Amino acid sequence: MDIESFSRSPIGTLTRITGWDNELQQPYDHYAYVPEPLPRNVTLAQSTIKLMGEADRALGALNARIRFLPNPALLVQPALRMEAQATSALEGTYAHLDEILAADHIDPPKRSSEVREVMNYVEAAMQGIKLIEDLPICRRMLETIQKTLVSGTRGDGYDAGALRERQVFIGNKGQPVEEARFVPPPPGDILEAGFSEWERWVNQSDELPLLAKLAMTHYQFETLHPFSDGNGRLGRLIITLQLLVDGEIEYPILNLSAWFEPRRDQYIEALRTVSISGDFDPWVALFATAVRDRSRSALNTIDALLTYRDSVVEKAEQNGVRGVTSEVVDVIIGSPVLSIPDFRKARGVAYNTARALIEKLIQLGALVEITGASYNKVYFARQVARIISD
Repeated sequence: MDIESFSRSPIGTLTRITGWDNELQQPYDHYAYVPEPLPRNVTLAQSTIKLMGEADRALGALNARIRFLPNPALLVQPALRMEAQATSALEGTYAHLDEILAADHIDPPKRSSEVREVMNYVEAAMQGIKLIEDLPICRRMLETIQKTLVSGTRGDGYDAGALRERQVFIGNKGQPVEEARFVPPPPGDILEAGFSEWERWVNQSDELPLLAKLAMTHYQFETLHPFSDGNGRLGRLIITLQLLVDGEIEYPILNLSAWFEPRRDQYIEALRTVSISGDFDPWVALFATAVRDRSRSALNTIDALLTYRDSVVEKAEQNGVRGVTSEVVDVIIGSPVLSIPDFRKARGVAYNTARALIEKLIQLGALVEITGASYNKVYFARQVARIISD
């Protein structure tokens, strides 16, 4: 951490920390950065305000498009898994989207460690979406979600599901504390106070534009780094939860991590620069750009999926394949990897009817069987997966 630069921060202070580095088996004597509480107002450039307006309009167009879908909920699982893949990749965990889409058909003990970690995000996201029905974004909720997020992974330590009780350092593995890229606040009273202030700020009424508030919320959370593991993934999930709470989106299909992942260094540097300069404007501008671009991308994806659905139905009509309606194709859009029981449950039909419809979708080239097994067959909508991943 650049001590000289951080020592001049107008929105935070350095505090001395000492302790024992368990990895390198040596003592350390260094400094941690402690951010001040977030301000109630922020000065933004006209260009940033313009970007936020573009992002607001793109987000509104996306929400309007979703609202007119016959069954918008069908997009939730593919979108969450796409976000799970990208947000995990930002933290160095990589899994192929096909594996993630097929994860429900792999026994949990047989899943790779990468897929387990990615699927933890999906479970945590669904848990968070349920919890915000009754709770504000608060410590109790986030501790619950964080415990789910790290369950069974390398981050599942003694303080999982609670604010961290140990000092953490952000940097390359094996480096001494003095060479860390960033050192967040020490555990104990300083972290507790900082998190309480963050919690109050997130839930207070103010005049800040929503996107500015989301960007600032994310900055402070990542700077506090309140948990021992999972802070990046949890911090980006909080953005989605805030959008849902504020009614800006009705379904969690905005995948911001897919924008930040190829721009990882720019994303990290933008957050770091806020601490050094005290200027939120560049970070808010970057965040608004991500929201604008990913809203437009999500809208394009929805249109592409609906176009594909209509093409399958049209092909069925042209080839005299009866029973393949829009509602039938919707099933494979919502679940690109599925079994006959999955299809049966989704459509509420008898087993033999589900099997017959799947055979028709195979005939139309919309599904392929991927196990080669005689029993417990699993089917893959390859074109749907391609559209989702583009």
